[in-house]
Amino acid sequence: MKRNDPCWCGSGKKYKKCHLEMDEKIESMKFVGQRGQIRPPHKIINNAADVEGIKRAAVINFGALELAGSLVKEGVDTLTINDAVHEFITSHGAHPSCLGFEGFPKSICISVNDVVCHGIPSRKEILKNGDILNIDITTDLDGYFADASRMFTVGEISLEAQRLIKITRDIMEAGIAAAKPWHFVGDIGAACGKMARANGYSVVTDLGGHGCGKAFHLDPFVSHDCAADSGMLLVPGMSLTVEPMINAGRKQVTVDESDKWTVRTKDGSLSAQWEKTILITETGCEVLAS
Repeated sequence: MKRNDPCWCGSGKKYKKCHLEMDEKIESMKFVGQRGQIRPPHKIINNAADVEGIKRAAVINFGALELAGSLVKEGVDTLTINDAVHEFITSHGAHPSCLGFEGFPKSICISVNDVVCHGIPSRKEILKNGDILNIDITTDLDGYFADASRMFTVGEISLEAQRLIKITRDIMEAGIAAAKPWHFVGDIGAACGKMARANGYSVVTDLGGHGCGKAFHLDPFVSHDCAADSGMLLVPGMSLTVEPMINAGRKQVTVDESDKWTVRTKDGSLSAQWEKTILITETGCEVLAS
């Protein structure tokens, strides 16, 4: 691309006034193949308009999570929560991204107790005192995606569950703090894994975070327990999710044969997850969806 050409990012600016300097810096860096260090492709880097689009989707996603949380109580079935969130998102001119994604049958994921992720809302699953649950919602507005999840509780929960939920949120925040420009995506996983082990927990590594913004799932894959200084280079304009799945027991998981979606802890232990979508900036990162 020539210096005076329109920049590849679609900003409308000339390349020399937009991403030329960044591209030159990327090309000048030495990448260590043994650590899987790779350059980010242009297609996953957002311009200012893209970021605003993601933020607009995030406003609706935030409202959907707030609504979902207000409905969590003993005796409520998880499909009721799903249906209310579906109506909220669609009434705001957006689409619940989970619905139909690779065949997923509902609009959101609700994962209770030993379910790690991808729990399918059901009229038969009725919340009871002592339950903990993760509600994961992704909203697509005008082709931009915002993805976040939170933990919720029903009635009185055990001290073990309280600690797991709190530490899992701390682990997510440690991962976010490690997400810096001109560092590598592996730094996120290294920070998460270190804190999890220090607190006696395990990290699910069969699943992880992902790029998110101009599509539901993009590169890079974000492991939450891996070596620092590994994986894809993080540069300003990249948006991705940090969403550690933390088990009170071992990290191994199983997938229910009945629906091919529901992921559970293999040993039946409790699992917790928090998720935010972040933007890599010039100086650190910014939370776009929470």
